[in-house]
Amino acid sequence: MSSCEIVIVGYGNVGRGVHRAIDNNTDMKLVGILSRGVERVKTELKEKGLEGIEVMDASGDIDFATELPADVAVLCGGSKDDLPVQGPKFARYYNVVDSFDTHADIPRYFKKMDGVASEAGNVAIISTGWDPGTFSEERVKADAFIPGSSLYTFWGPGVSQGHSDAARQVEGVKDARQYTLPLDEALERVRSGERPELSTREKHRRLVYVLAEEGVDRKKIVADIKNMPDYYDQYETEVRFVDEQEMKTDHSEMPHGGFVMASGATGKNNKALIEYRCKWDSNPEATANILAAYARAASRLNIRGETGGRTVLDICPADLSPRSRDELLDNFV
Repeated sequence: MSSCEIVIVGYGNVGRGVHRAIDNNTDMKLVGILSRGVERVKTELKEKGLEGIEVMDASGDIDFATELPADVAVLCGGSKDDLPVQGPKFARYYNVVDSFDTHADIPRYFKKMDGVASEAGNVAIISTGWDPGTFSEERVKADAFIPGSSLYTFWGPGVSQGHSDAARQVEGVKDARQYTLPLDEALERVRSGERPELSTREKHRRLVYVLAEEGVDRKKIVADIKNMPDYYDQYETEVRFVDEQEMKTDHSEMPHGGFVMASGATGKNNKALIEYRCKWDSNPEATANILAAYARAASRLNIRGETGGRTVLDICPADLSPRSRDELLDNFV
């Protein structure tokens, strides 16, 4: 099987995870890294004994496909500021895969990426990862398998990077980690077949560990976090203060996961429940490994002559796998 040559765009937590994912897939090869922090990345790679990897400036205005040829560019930037710019830019040069996760903006972003990729003759698979991503696929399947079912998505227990970042913006906060915790009572009500209508507050609570700056008003920090619109004001939120050592020792990892559930009935009134769960020790590496699999799919689609935008809902599972069709039929069907 031919090797899928990959360029990583952005070398933060997710970009490093994609690098490790490529190393774990024998049919993939890293040909270069594009970053706004070229010297930082070069220094980091040198410390790891990886000086041979090409590193180029992602903000440049060059023909990237000529200067750094590859089958797929895996875009590892953030959804708020990076991907809306990087997605259309790099879809002109490569097949691309990203994890754009601003749910409300996905239709608009997809339309833009579809247009750019189609014009360039490339494939752009957007919004991969686990939510949106694999959770999106499970929601669609559950809705199809149990018509009229009630769908539920629960996140956690785990660290939300976005909510942690929001807490760090509060005045007086030096560092913060926010854990999203699904409420056991809500989970059990769904599993029982009750099909409850659950408010935001009834599904999750939030626990925030805060490293505060010296001499600040901690009561104000608590109030500012709990009352933060769109992030915390709709939830039962607990704030706990920790010292620097505890933050480093107990909250340096980024585990996450969650559940997709569908509750309904088949036939006249036979209860039916579908439950899908994922659990990751590393949220960034979860996204990275899924990105890598969809990079394989993007390359295969383009080799077959396909172009334009795609989501996880459009991709055949066999195109994600490094295994042959015979092996899939023998061992996975």
